[in-house]
Amino acid sequence: MRIRYNAPVILTFTLLAAAVQAVDQFAPGFAQSWFVCPARLTDAGALDYLRLFLYPLGHRGWLHLVSNFAFVLLIGPVLEEKHRSGPIFLMLLITALVTGVLNVLLFNTGLMGASGIVFMLILLSSFTNIRSGEIPLTFVLVVAVFLTKELLGAFAVDDVSQFAHLLGGFCGSLFGFLFTRRARQA
Repeated sequence: MRIRYNAPVILTFTLLAAAVQAVDQFAPGFAQSWFVCPARLTDAGALDYLRLFLYPLGHRGWLHLVSNFAFVLLIGPVLEEKHRSGPIFLMLLITALVTGVLNVLLFNTGLMGASGIVFMLILLSSFTNIRSGEIPLTFVLVVAVFLTKELLGAFAVDDVSQFAHLLGGFCGSLFGFLFTRRARQA
């Protein structure tokens, strides 16, 4: 019996985030310096634009990382098998970019962590068994629970970006509808 690297995008994403956190453990401030979406892009250099894609690799600590990647590792491999590695990689990049850019445009805080991507994967996963002309009840329930949780959380005073969660969920829903339509047309 051998171990297989079965979901290269999801596993690489997970290992890179864990490596960033491990380095941050020994060099405090590493993740905060390199893996935070900037609050503004005025006078931005190339690194700030790169951070629009890199911030999902940085986390505030091991608990933050584990809470995100428990979902990524649970849902991601199934989605990567269904949609293939290339499209999943693009979905991760697009979700990070859309969430990062809108955060820069609408808020004056930085953004750190893979929560938006987690919610993208959660909503995308509810499309796994979609059929023509039907909306899965699981999708409706996931959206209802997800929106309720995020709207209630919006009133809490914390460092959590419910906006990033909602945008990630929106991206996952959009990808789900687009990829389902494309699969039906093929």
